[in-house]
Amino acid sequence: MGANVSSSIDSTQNKLSKSKKLEDIPEACVALVLSYLNPSEICMMARINRAFHAASSADFIWESKLPSNYKYILHELLGLSVTGISKKDIFAKLFRSNSFDDGTKEIWIDKNNGGVCLAICSKGMRITGIDDRRYWNYISTDESRFQTVAYLQQMWWLEVGGDLEFQFPVGTYSLFFRLQLGRVTKRLGRRVVYNSEHVHGWDIKPVQFQLTTSNGERAISRCYLDNVGTWTHHHVGDFVVEDPMIMTKIRFSLTQIDCTHTKGGLCVDSVLVCPISLAKVLRSFDSLIVTK
Repeated sequence: MGANVSSSIDSTQNKLSKSKKLEDIPEACVALVLSYLNPSEICMMARINRAFHAASSADFIWESKLPSNYKYILHELLGLSVTGISKKDIFAKLFRSNSFDDGTKEIWIDKNNGGVCLAICSKGMRITGIDDRRYWNYISTDESRFQTVAYLQQMWWLEVGGDLEFQFPVGTYSLFFRLQLGRVTKRLGRRVVYNSEHVHGWDIKPVQFQLTTSNGERAISRCYLDNVGTWTHHHVGDFVVEDPMIMTKIRFSLTQIDCTHTKGGLCVDSVLVCPISLAKVLRSFDSLIVTK
């Protein structure tokens, strides 16, 4: 009798094991589970089998990962239509850097949380004296996402500024200037500071960063520059967006207008605007100088 019972149990377990397959889970259930994961995790789960791969393309999954202003980005900035494009393909498009405004700006979304990031290159800013090669030059470098930075040789008056008008999703954002003292070249595969003797004047008086927004927010910070040969994101300030339907205009500047001494050897790459959550990650991976 015991043998019969054991045989019966084994038979039942075999039937259950054969019936319990991942392929048998309804696609809608799989899609619902995937909707709770971040994009990277969804892509990993899509490799399990055909059912998971099919479920991973559901529009409702990817729409929840897109920023609320994705239609504005596609239509107004990139000149694209959302008609006939899956939400997964839209995410894939926005995940990569997309240039606009004659290539002076780039926009992309974070792969983990869909946060909107923007970068403005030096050619998209107003730089006093930029047209006079005695003071400034544009130099090519593969260390910039824009492949070009503005290099200050020597000047009494430093003034760099710009503005951006954008329909930001709700949230808190941080703004940074990406700067480096000294020109860098590569010799035998190593980074070497070129003409470091041209770097001067930054230890005498601090530079000033300023940020203002159309909703009345303002931030001012100052610091001495000492990052010779190292690209550094200098934190200018934060701002809050409460209404995603209203265009937010921001103005930013970098100045050192004390004419008692010259300064030189500064590379200006870009300005970065990103959600404050990503700014915290930037602080942990970059040699960030928090200005005071």
